[in-house]
Amino acid sequence: MSKRPKPDDVPTKTDAKPTADPTKKDGKQVIMLVSGHEETGQERLLKKVIPACVISGALHVAIAGTFLLLGSLFPKADAKPAPPPPLAMESEQEKEKMEDLTKLTEGLDTELDTSIEVEREANVTIEAPKVTEDPIGSTLTDNKLAMDSLAALGALTDNPINPGNLLDLPGGGIAGSGGALGTATSNPTLGGRSAASRDRMVTSKGGTSGSQLAVGRGLAWLASQQQPDGTWVWDGSHSKDIAASTGLALLPFLAAGQTHKVADWKDDKGKTVIKYKQTVLGGLIALLKLQKPDGSFRGSSNMYCHAIAAVALCEAYGMTGDKSLLLGPAQRSINYIMAGQGADGSWGYQPRTNGDTSIVGWQIQALQSAKLCKDMVVDKRVMEKARSFLDSVAQGSNKAKYGYKGPQGTPTLTSVGLLCRYYLDGWGPNNPGMADGVEYLRKSIMPGKGKKFDMYYYYYASQVMHFHDGAIWKEWNVLMRDWLIGLQVTDASKPRDFGSWAKDDNWMGNNTGRLGTTCMSLLTLEIYYRHTPLYKRDNGGLKELENIGGRQ
Repeated sequence: MSKRPKPDDVPTKTDAKPTADPTKKDGKQVIMLVSGHEETGQERLLKKVIPACVISGALHVAIAGTFLLLGSLFPKADAKPAPPPPLAMESEQEKEKMEDLTKLTEGLDTELDTSIEVEREANVTIEAPKVTEDPIGSTLTDNKLAMDSLAALGALTDNPINPGNLLDLPGGGIAGSGGALGTATSNPTLGGRSAASRDRMVTSKGGTSGSQLAVGRGLAWLASQQQPDGTWVWDGSHSKDIAASTGLALLPFLAAGQTHKVADWKDDKGKTVIKYKQTVLGGLIALLKLQKPDGSFRGSSNMYCHAIAAVALCEAYGMTGDKSLLLGPAQRSINYIMAGQGADGSWGYQPRTNGDTSIVGWQIQALQSAKLCKDMVVDKRVMEKARSFLDSVAQGSNKAKYGYKGPQGTPTLTSVGLLCRYYLDGWGPNNPGMADGVEYLRKSIMPGKGKKFDMYYYYYASQVMHFHDGAIWKEWNVLMRDWLIGLQVTDASKPRDFGSWAKDDNWMGNNTGRLGTTCMSLLTLEIYYRHTPLYKRDNGGLKELENIGGRQ
């Protein structure tokens, strides 16, 4: 590039070159001055601006120098000491935290092992009907699916307890994986609770529109019994055991696919179909408020009550995978069960005492619910000790009958023992002990009119028969199903009791009243889809799906 000319490069008169004009004047040669070039507008502007800039710059320098001179004439103020480095402050805080960690935590038993070897027995998947269109806990966007599902069962009906609304019945609910959290269902054995799966399993396992209608009525009544603080209260002699009553009341809602992630929807006529999102959420929050730091619950007088509450937390977590709300509390409740096992492998009414088969049954249900949940852990040694206890109370070479604290078998305790064997050892229909035990129950007490109404026995025995399957289940199911449907209060002129069952004739009725009896009756009618069986019959033969509970 050519160098731009500077102002000093502009030619002056002394730079002019003489040029002789051929024309002469008065006989003399005329000298003419010719400028080197004309001054441009840009050069003229520079001439005007640069002197002003120089003057302004000189003025600012003079002012700055004056301030410096004045500053040197006055003494400086004493400087304040610099604050300590942030790193030093953080170190002190961390030191205080470490000191706090040495203090005993209130509510924790310091005698418990702190490094107990706890591991899940296996990551397993149950072969269950795949349902992707209606995940558990998610909001149903297509009302037609639910309405068609209800209509297929003929179960849609007005609700006498809440006129103008419709009963929310299984088959129109929600099920699947995780809902708003977007997480997968934590327990795959609960897949049968999905709306589409429920309909399929009801029809294939022996349910009817009448049994589903009975469940719908029962859930409506159960919801009406919830207290303002989210709890339920036994109307029997054990009214103070609110952790157990709240836990057991939650289970029928969970079995029907109802979680704290569902929402209400309206039918084609604008009637609200009642969902139980707030009912379930209120019950869960109530349990969380009752839980102590060590995992136990206020309002729980014994291990019996604790286990029932633990089952509810584990099932709710298994259906929704809600880690933020449920995983920690559910695991703590299971830890309390494991720590509370007696020396002989059983559980007593109080932690770390020896107990009986009846109490063991609920602990095993809770442990099994936890073991099948992702992210939850169960100590194998606890299960091994429980197995040893069952051996000690088993009767016969095949261990087909079970007693209370010894091998004197009874129908009720045999049903508890066989369900435990199913979960602990994976006993299926071909196991001699299971086959003999089921036959013993069939010959001892079958459900039906004129029989003693003992829902504790029927709750356990129905599960054993269902998991055993086959001809004996079909026989049992018809008697049990129709008997319960007939015993339910269905007189709309009695809205206070509509949908419930009067207290039974035995332990459940005396201790838990109408509420406990209704819960157990509902769970028995929901048996078709509450848990996916470990086995299925295929082409007349028996096929093992997963030996989840078996020895490893």
